[in-house]
Amino acid sequence: MVLAIYCRYFALKVVAICLLFSTFIYAQGNTMITPSPVDGVTFRFIESNGLRMRIAEAGDTGPLILFAHGWPESWYSWRHQLKFFAEAGYRVVAPDMRGYGESDKPIDVDEYDIIHLAGDMVGVLDALGEETAIMVGHDWGAIVAWNSVLIHPERFSALIAMSVPYGGRPPQSPMAGWQEQFGDNFYYILYHNEAGGIAEAEYDSDPMGIISQLYLSPTSPRQQATITDPARSAGGWIGRMGAPIGLPDWLTQEDLNYVVGQFETAGFRGGVNYYRNFQRNWEITEHLAATKIDVPTLFIAGERDVVIGGASKDQLNGAMSRVANDLRDVVLIPEIGHWVQQEAPEETNQAMSDFLTEINIVP
Repeated sequence: MVLAIYCRYFALKVVAICLLFSTFIYAQGNTMITPSPVDGVTFRFIESNGLRMRIAEAGDTGPLILFAHGWPESWYSWRHQLKFFAEAGYRVVAPDMRGYGESDKPIDVDEYDIIHLAGDMVGVLDALGEETAIMVGHDWGAIVAWNSVLIHPERFSALIAMSVPYGGRPPQSPMAGWQEQFGDNFYYILYHNEAGGIAEAEYDSDPMGIISQLYLSPTSPRQQATITDPARSAGGWIGRMGAPIGLPDWLTQEDLNYVVGQFETAGFRGGVNYYRNFQRNWEITEHLAATKIDVPTLFIAGERDVVIGGASKDQLNGAMSRVANDLRDVVLIPEIGHWVQQEAPEETNQAMSDFLTEINIVP
């Protein structure tokens, strides 16, 4: 009797272990791995450019739109666009970029240079069995988008860049320019390039602090900053901005918690490594200095985005037309800041949709 009970218990335990093991294998395969917080969007892992990347996707058919996020962001930055364009009949994909979320995070800083990052975008297309895609990027994702189209022009049918314009490879390294401009004063890009992992150590110690202070609108109220001395020696970044007083109307507490949770798990080093390649990227792209972008191109930004520094539509059009032979439009959305696709999703989606209709890339 005891033996029978023991055997039955052992058999059930083996079954349970097998089920757990098979669930683990299932979770590691190219199928949905964790529930998505966005209805209609699912996750899976793919192999891209030698990396294991998690992608968020929606829509099974139609022209492919590939979204590249910036820093400190995740696939979730594109939640409004993924739903809108999937419902419009497009196939949409937003990966956790290299170093972010649940995608692989190489140790070597050089593996975050622009050649690797552009290769990741092409690798996503290869993994999906797609010859071409509409390339869309925001912030650092815009830098990746511009360069992906420059380096692999045959793989992209159109380009939509947000926040970060591109006027061609500068004659001087941007790192040299920033060092001359800021000297011993604090500038976040120079801070990210300091040795010893100082920047990510600060952000890893307070993910909510850094993200909540960045994810604000231009008019969002803040508390007084605790660091007012411009000298780098006075401290890092979090204390310089001023803690937010409430959330902007485009960001819920659930949104903020989700993004913060991604960095609590993944850490900030991968994203900061992108900044550590500004010098290297300038050095390894000399061959692109005279290269032009021929595919139809659209630029979108908030009119009050600090990245464009108050530049007008005409100024931006003039700068980008030097490298984009088919720049269709520059859309500046009034009163909107840096997080344009989240702050103004309806206006952003409409501008994208109008552009894709104009160039006849429609489902």
